[in-house]
Amino acid sequence: MRIFHTRKQLLAFFMPGFLLGILYVNFAAKNYMAEPGIFSDYFLNQFRTVQVDVREYLWYLLRLRALPFLVLGGLSFTKARRAAAALFLVWAGASGGILISAAVLNMGIKGSLLCMAGLFPQFLLYIPAYLVLLWYCFAPSQGSWNRQKTLFVLLCMAVGIILELYVNPVLVKAFLSTLQ
Repeated sequence: MRIFHTRKQLLAFFMPGFLLGILYVNFAAKNYMAEPGIFSDYFLNQFRTVQVDVREYLWYLLRLRALPFLVLGGLSFTKARRAAAALFLVWAGASGGILISAAVLNMGIKGSLLCMAGLFPQFLLYIPAYLVLLWYCFAPSQGSWNRQKTLFVLLCMAVGIILELYVNPVLVKAFLSTLQ
């Protein structure tokens, strides 16, 4: 297929997933999104005052961030690499569309800004790590996997998890304090 040979192939799977996430929130889950949830004033006030247990949060982040990365990494060395990468991109797009739509539906523009605060700064490292891995999944013949790529993606993921563990809660709490 020609789509696997273009530089826009990652967006060709991510954006339809993003659109599906938006459509899901606006049409299929509209009643569910109207109920109080993570974007409710109560939850946000609770988050402002909670003390994060670093050890528990670390295990949570490892399950949430490292496990999908390791699964995709493992599948990248099989014949299912393109299908796995495409499914991952559709899933990531749908998740992003659901998150942003739910935030905007409940909080307006403040919700989208809260989502940006929640992604910063760790996603500045997660995105390049995933891009290297996804590019390898789609075009393994254009470059072999080597120690430099392994070191780069592992370092990006590790530093991203550390930033999400220690820096991100402080930034999100600071952003939430501006919403009062």
